[in-house]
Amino acid sequence: MPDPRQTILICSCEDTMHPDTAALKRTCRDSEVAGFRQLCRAELDHFRDAAKAGGSLIVGCTQEAARFAEQAEGRSGKLEFVNLRETAGWSTEGRQATPKMAALLAAASEPTPDFPFVALSSDGVILIYGCNEVAIEAGQLLADHLDVTVMITKPAQITPPATTPFPIVQGTIRNAKGHLGAFELTVDGYSAPRPSSRAALVFEAPRNGLTSRCDIVLDLSGGTPLFPAHDLRDGYLRADPRDPAAMLRTVLKARDLVGSFDKPKYINFTASLCAHSRSKLTGCHRCLDLCPTSAIRPAGDYVEISAEICAGCGQCAAACPTGAASYALPPADALLHRLRAMLLTYREAGGSNAVVLVHDVQHGSALIDALARHGDGLPANVLPFAVNEVTQVGLEAVVASFAYGAAGLRFLLRARPLHDIAGLSQTIAMSDAIVSGLGFSGRPVATIETDDPDVLGDALRAIEPARSVERPATFKTVGKRRDLLRFALHELHRVAPAPTDVIALPEGAPLGAISVNVDGCTLCLSCVSVCPTGAVRDDPERPMLKFIEDACVQCGLCQSTCPEKVITLTPQIDFRAARAPARIIKEEEPALCVRCNKPFGVKSTIDKIAAKLEGRHWMYPAGEKRLEVVRMCADCRVITMSEQQFDPFKDVPARAPPRTTDDYLRQRDNKD
Repeated sequence: MPDPRQTILICSCEDTMHPDTAALKRTCRDSEVAGFRQLCRAELDHFRDAAKAGGSLIVGCTQEAARFAEQAEGRSGKLEFVNLRETAGWSTEGRQATPKMAALLAAASEPTPDFPFVALSSDGVILIYGCNEVAIEAGQLLADHLDVTVMITKPAQITPPATTPFPIVQGTIRNAKGHLGAFELTVDGYSAPRPSSRAALVFEAPRNGLTSRCDIVLDLSGGTPLFPAHDLRDGYLRADPRDPAAMLRTVLKARDLVGSFDKPKYINFTASLCAHSRSKLTGCHRCLDLCPTSAIRPAGDYVEISAEICAGCGQCAAACPTGAASYALPPADALLHRLRAMLLTYREAGGSNAVVLVHDVQHGSALIDALARHGDGLPANVLPFAVNEVTQVGLEAVVASFAYGAAGLRFLLRARPLHDIAGLSQTIAMSDAIVSGLGFSGRPVATIETDDPDVLGDALRAIEPARSVERPATFKTVGKRRDLLRFALHELHRVAPAPTDVIALPEGAPLGAISVNVDGCTLCLSCVSVCPTGAVRDDPERPMLKFIEDACVQCGLCQSTCPEKVITLTPQIDFRAARAPARIIKEEEPALCVRCNKPFGVKSTIDKIAAKLEGRHWMYPAGEKRLEVVRMCADCRVITMSEQQFDPFKDVPARAPPRTTDDYLRQRDNKD
């Protein structure tokens, strides 16, 4: 039995916007599209009827999502809400926004994969870290709800409380690690107050290096935060002790941090794909450099990612060259499917010069709503694309956007981001080099960093759309991010305005080639043994070094391993590499065993070794045949040495026995 058709309900919100329902019906051919004027109130029965039917249901309203969800309680089919009002209809260009509405509805029709969770548990043990009576006041507010300990750093005159419902101690936190439910603090200068303290707290002798464990940390010290990107650390709350309102807000947040919590597991990690290290030599360290919360740390040849500490910025996944780290909210292929549906539908509905505005929900959606309510709204050609974190977007998504027909792409950021955005900056630099190199004019990729909706509107209207492709690509693929990137690059090159075969990329790019000084290369093949992707290869039959550029991730392991230091990295993209055979970097004549004629090494290397040993080493005097063993394979060398009854220790004087304690005592007794 075929699945029921998808139903789309559109509302004009009391005629404050003017969606072209007939045009949407023509574009959304696989859906039943119905238009209304006040769906959430007077026409709510129509929603109830649609909710009872099978199939997926999309409602073009987010303001009344709670009311609609309540009316659809018990429904088993998919129910999605799309903000057509603030993103399209409420705009000075709202009457031209029908292609945008169709695009947003198409993106919402794409399935959303489930993602895993990690459990965090807190028993309510809280450490309040402060410098004055404010910390004690916060402890009094929380004492009825949490297990409180107050730690005062470098206290001045603090009046002892009349009663002690919770411990008050002195100490300075030297080091902190952990997360909600599992904090571990190293404390110096720890001491408890004397019970006889009268006018002011008097503390015992301090001790250093103590360890304190707790579930929650409330930092009211006013000093340097205990964690990098402290706003993103679950269970760590911080407020200015001079701001009573801020202190009260953090106290209310802390009061609720008791129990079990489900946190999204943002990153899926496959250790076998990681190119961090081999043989104790460091290769790729992109994720370590970019993680703002220090959730990533080295673990031998690979890295470890703490799901409990990870805040979900996604920079590690966007920068990972092998796909070992992949974003799960949603996966990269699901993100591309939404982009594809949005951009292809927009063009099919008659839209042109599409500019994709990538934004998060917390900051970006609020700005877009404010612009629609108090300003001119978004231009009709600007397609908002909401993601969990703007920094999760990788090179594959940017490249695919232009292959699907985008004329520009903008990342909407806070004026002061919550964490470093170095990873996104690298993605933009690479994207700009590739897209500009393929003939897209202007500034195809850039950021808009603002907290002001009017500034956002002005920046969007000032965009000069780049030259877009004449016939967009239509590919739809699944898989790891590396495979998605390869395919997207191939398709963009195919449809680009001015295709170019080779484009230089900024340093640190995950694509490129290697340059080898062949005169210094000895074909030791150390680089082959450490290459995690098989980009550097040997030949089982001959001394040969080969390279496959399409497999190179520029991890640098070959460069750091090479004993002759003749390898350098060349970040670039060669669009011919995907179809090119392995390139021979160096090939030499094999050395054949003089006894069994079996190849066992590189002839030039064996000749150099023999020349350096003959007449210069006591084992190989000039004119003797013993040097021939150097030109033999390992098996024949052992046989020959045995036949010659060669004893390397012949005529070597015996080593004096080691002296023991008894020898020293005997010598002392003889002197006496």
